[in-house]
Amino acid sequence: MSKETILILNKERGDSSHLKTFLEKEKYIVLPVNTIDRLLTNFQEFEVSGVIVDLNADHLYLSEIIKKIRERFPKLYVMMMADGKIGEKEHQKVIETGVYDFFVKPMPFEKILFHLKSGLKQRKKYLQKRAES
Repeated sequence: MSKETILILNKERGDSSHLKTFLEKEKYIVLPVNTIDRLLTNFQEFEVSGVIVDLNADHLYLSEIIKKIRERFPKLYVMMMADGKIGEKEHQKVIETGVYDFFVKPMPFEKILFHLKSGLKQRKKYLQKRAES
């Protein structure tokens, strides 16, 4: 079984490096990026299975970019995290982008891993079904 590649978009390098180390121990290939441009470039360079995005990733069009990525890769697992609670309107906007899971930081890495494994398992089932048809 090949390792699955996970991108982490977060402007806080410390947050990304700790999560990266944790997920690598679980046998994932983890690529932390701190810009939207680098995130998009990685989609051209790697077969990406999942993305973990910080809502505060410092980009005005983050929701639109996630929507476009999801259109191109419809079964890509996307998780989003935020530093604090967000309003109902912003929460609805996040859900409409196609994010599967949304968490408020701090979030235990074990819980992130649980949701990541679950989301990637669903993605794998979908891709296998599609390959069989």
